[in-house]
Amino acid sequence: MQRFGLLALVCAVAVLVGPLDAKKKKKKGEDEEPQTQTLQILKDPPNAVVAETNRLVFHVSPLSAKGLLSQQVRDGLKALLRSTGGASIVKLRAFVAGSGDLRRVHDIVSETFTDRKQPLPALSTVQVGALPLEGAQVVLESTAVAKKDVNPFGLAFISGQGASSEQPLDPVLPLAQRAIDHLRSAVKAAGSEPADVLRLTCFLSSLDQVQEIRRLADTEYPGAAANYVQLRRSPLNAVAECEAVARLRSSTGAKLHFVNPEGLSRSANFSQVALVSAPTVILSGSQVSFGFQEADARLAFQRLDKALDQLGGSLRETAFSSLYPLSAGIAEQVRKVRFDFYDRARPPASTMLIFEGLPSMDAGFAVDVVAVKN
Repeated sequence: MQRFGLLALVCAVAVLVGPLDAKKKKKKGEDEEPQTQTLQILKDPPNAVVAETNRLVFHVSPLSAKGLLSQQVRDGLKALLRSTGGASIVKLRAFVAGSGDLRRVHDIVSETFTDRKQPLPALSTVQVGALPLEGAQVVLESTAVAKKDVNPFGLAFISGQGASSEQPLDPVLPLAQRAIDHLRSAVKAAGSEPADVLRLTCFLSSLDQVQEIRRLADTEYPGAAANYVQLRRSPLNAVAECEAVARLRSSTGAKLHFVNPEGLSRSANFSQVALVSAPTVILSGSQVSFGFQEADARLAFQRLDKALDQLGGSLRETAFSSLYPLSAGIAEQVRKVRFDFYDRARPPASTMLIFEGLPSMDAGFAVDVVAVKN
């Protein structure tokens, strides 16, 4: 009887203790705070990068109407990373159409390259009026460094060759034909052949005749990575302007040499062609002028010059500059300021057209360059 009573007592205690322990465990679990998820801090793309001239290759992402801006940027980057064939992308230029937030391009580029454990490229982001596919919101141009030499004598950077009309609704096809004719003269002056043109970018006031323009350009430059964008939703005038990069066929004997061939307009503000035989160049991302005063414009050039200086370069050694003003008044301001930084005796090749927008609401213009490394 005593043994039976003792056994019953032990069983009763076990029954009571079991639920209490379970309660304690449950309570402990409830009291624990959930682990805080830390968001990855995105790195900023570099202000500028150094690259070997002889190994530069160029690609343009395919247009897509799938999804909104974020998805199209990701898809465009995936396509570029596949098409480079192992080349390391060092510079991206994004042309964004539509109402998407341009700042998303910066974030997605940072995420993509960080996830792949690859160095971030320099980045320029510009808003345009439209792209040649309904629903397309972004097109990406890449400059990458191949694993071997592909441009043994260097590269020619050719200023935008264009034609315009004061009437905004004039047909753009005849203007594009003249632009391509001028470009032919510039390529020849560089000592290059049409097959040597590696990248072609045409800025148009309208995309109504873009397929015909594409056929003209593809016939002339079948090997070029080609890109076509409409500058603004509402054009200020009718315009077609095409810039290019071509492979040199012989050494120029100088790290940087400028050419202004007969038959093309001459200007004190820019050279028509920059021949670059320097072993290395500096590719900058865009520096934005935050504000609309002359001091704001000057500050943008100062920041860019500082970025080049940190890599052994200078704005005075600029081969090619791309300028993205948002109005005619700001474009005039840029013309006034830039030769406080560029070499007036050797003005760089350049393209300057009026664009739709930039990533900052208070931006007046942006500028990026290709400069020779000292």
